[in-house]
Amino acid sequence: MTTARILSLLGMKKLLLHAGALAVSAEAKEAFRDELEKFAYKLGRNALELTKHAGRVTVRKEDIILAARQ
Repeated sequence: MTTARILSLLGMKKLLLHAGALAVSAEAKEAFRDELEKFAYKLGRNALELTKHAGRVTVRKEDIILAARQ
């Protein structure tokens, strides 16, 4: 996986606040982003495997849903 960051720290703060946090440290936002990007990368790779297995090149909604259930 590349080390380039895709998700914003502001987005991480918004997600954590929406989840009920009253405050979020800078370190927490960075750690949350790192772990969420790792998870999302794995989910995307699994969805792509399902897409290829089905003989398609376009990742579809159902590929993401099935990959998330694995």
